[in-house]
Amino acid sequence: MKDVYLYNSLTNKVEKFVPIKEGEVSLYVCGPTVYNDAHLGNIRPAIFFDSLVRFFTYLGYKVKYVSNYTDVDDKIINRAKELGISEIEVANQNIAKYEEVLQSINCLPFYQHPRATEYINNMISYIQDLINQGAAYQIAGDVFFRVKAVNDYGKLSNTNIDDLKVGARIMSNDKKESPLDFTLWKETKEGIAWDSPFSRGRPGWHTECCVMIDAIFGGKIDIHGGGFDLKFPHHENELAQAEAHNHHLLANYWLHNGFVNVNNEKMSKSLGNVVLAKDVIKEYGGDAIRYLILSTYYRSPVSFSQEVASGAKKEIDKIKNTYLKGAALLQLNDYEINQKYATKMDNYLDALSHDLNFANAISEMHNIIKEINTMMRQKEINLPLLKELVSSLKEMLFILGIDNSYPNINADDKMLYNKYLEYRSKGEYAKSDELRPILISKHII
Repeated sequence: MKDVYLYNSLTNKVEKFVPIKEGEVSLYVCGPTVYNDAHLGNIRPAIFFDSLVRFFTYLGYKVKYVSNYTDVDDKIINRAKELGISEIEVANQNIAKYEEVLQSINCLPFYQHPRATEYINNMISYIQDLINQGAAYQIAGDVFFRVKAVNDYGKLSNTNIDDLKVGARIMSNDKKESPLDFTLWKETKEGIAWDSPFSRGRPGWHTECCVMIDAIFGGKIDIHGGGFDLKFPHHENELAQAEAHNHHLLANYWLHNGFVNVNNEKMSKSLGNVVLAKDVIKEYGGDAIRYLILSTYYRSPVSFSQEVASGAKKEIDKIKNTYLKGAALLQLNDYEINQKYATKMDNYLDALSHDLNFANAISEMHNIIKEINTMMRQKEINLPLLKELVSSLKEMLFILGIDNSYPNINADDKMLYNKYLEYRSKGEYAKSDELRPILISKHII
């Protein structure tokens, strides 16, 4: 298989990817907290990691991709109160809407798409194990993780624990042994709760993902992903719990995507510039939003604006027009479009193999599109070469997650096209012009 190099947030280095099990990739990405509609920031990781899965799949790996739903959280409880419905109803409604969004941006099915609430018993057992090992402690009905139980806390986020202060990012709590210790189980009389040996309550957010990884994958995975905002404290705390519980790393590689800015400002509720995914997908289409997101290097911020989105939509229309015309012409001449003919992929795959540089890969794709357009303007078309170019473009679009389907040209379509050429050759342009709109609609001309 082709060598792939990834920027590992754990080491802050680009490293060669070596899977735990040859030919397989285990990948876990933190999903949304389902208390409201997904915004554009929520779907950047959904798009990026879906294309990562597609890339590994194209290279021949068997990929097990898991992304969760956080369906128990204070935000969900507060939203349920506002709406006068249960937390389960809030979660169910927003999961259904999120899955519509995933479908509209052409995401592949997950190996598993678990809800945190499906793993409560696993979390209780995991927390009890941490207590038994001295890595966690109980005060009244709450359980806290003892940060000093791991020697290198802060290594993922490059955070010095001596510099951490109670306040802005770590909530003060007089119960805790240390202000850095974080909640594993919270006793509560408000909102959804479960019985446990500690109290009737619910798990802490940081415990959910590492427990699901433990349950689904057996404790260790190749790649753990998510947005930069999850690096600290969420991913740092996952890593610490897994080390204390299993005495090894949770993941060998940590990948973090950048933020989404709106009109060059950070997207936030306080600025009132939150852009909902469903709205931009409705206006510009899922393919255009994927193109927009992937056109920027994944670790850099994406800047969203109406102008940028409109530009992405125009680019997608041009790409598809070229692709569909090429596919139609090949079919008219009885040529197949197939992965085995995708022989023009080297530069594209090289870009992706060097830390998933989709921006450079897209540039390589445009070189292929330019070559197709140039060829199709010639009187004598090299159809075998066109077959290789269009087949390659088909695979490039697959990896990007952009719709690469094309209409099948049938015998009637061929007869209509030949009739159009006959009229043109005879100078009967009025008759050929009658057929022209039909052929254009089928992308034949």
